[in-house]
Amino acid sequence: MLLENIKVIAFDADDTLWVNEPFFRSAEAKFEQILEKYLGPKDVQKALYDNEVKNLHLFGYGAKGFMLAMIETALELTNYQIAGEDIQKLIIMGKEILSYKIDLYRDVPETLEYLSQRYKVICITKGDLLDQESKVARSGVGDFFDSIHVVNDKKPQTYSKIINSLGVDPSEFLMIGNSLKSDILPVITVGGKAIYIPCEQPWVHEVVSEDKVDKTTFVEISSMSEFLNRVRA
Repeated sequence: MLLENIKVIAFDADDTLWVNEPFFRSAEAKFEQILEKYLGPKDVQKALYDNEVKNLHLFGYGAKGFMLAMIETALELTNYQIAGEDIQKLIIMGKEILSYKIDLYRDVPETLEYLSQRYKVICITKGDLLDQESKVARSGVGDFFDSIHVVNDKKPQTYSKIINSLGVDPSEFLMIGNSLKSDILPVITVGGKAIYIPCEQPWVHEVVSEDKVDKTTFVEISSMSEFLNRVRA
């Protein structure tokens, strides 16, 4: 059984409950267009990604760090010749990501409602505290969670700390998410259980080569709707 012996069910938020990554990829495409008049047709994605990753320990994950990485990359690539009005465009793009309309995946509210009546349901999401709290509030599903944990990173020790605070055995904890790197493998490492729901546009930083993953250690399903159908069966 999918939920046998489970007492706590944890959900990732971005790209598990609602659409998130496409907003970043759209902004990335606009970023390239802005820089074209300075650089000509050129792939700037690697430079942007390198700055994002370089600054993770300072700015963390999310829209604010992404916006600052765009600004830093634009300054570096244009030799600090980029116009102030174009920097302003990058800031506006960052603000738009911070306030986008939440688009829940199909059957997310129904799934959370069903599970919250039978299990302790929590949310574990990575990113900026204010940004993530705002998205949960805008989503309209926050009341289904017993608790919401906004964390800087999702490492095995992060999950161990949360599981210990809940007073359950790791084998009684289930994590559901879209990232093998952040939501699945660290939970398996500490003895928990996990369900993997891949998203269409994962951030490259979250991608793990699947040929290096033991797929027998977790369950992979196609959508939240499939998950709901299986737990109701």
